[in-house]
Amino acid sequence: MHDGKSSSTNAPAIPGWRLILSDQNRFWAFRQKPFPLEARRAGAEPAVDADTFDELQAEIARQEKIAEQAAEQAAS
Repeated sequence: MHDGKSSSTNAPAIPGWRLILSDQNRFWAFRQKPFPLEARRAGAEPAVDADTFDELQAEIARQEKIAEQAAEQAAS
C-alpha cells in the first residue's frame, strides 16, 4: 500500500485525513481525529474508500457533512 503522505509534491492530500492508494489502485482515507460521538451516531464513517481520488473527495465531504449536521443538531 502507498501512503498518501509520499514525498512527491503531486501526491494527493485531504487535510485531516490519511490517504492510502492500495496496490490495486483503490483509494482509502482514514480520519486522523475521531468523529465526535454524535457524528458517529448520525452515521459518519471515519474510514472510506473509492475507485478514484475525485470519488474519495466526494465521500469524505459527505462524511464531514454528516458530522457537521450532527454537531448543529446537538448544539440546538
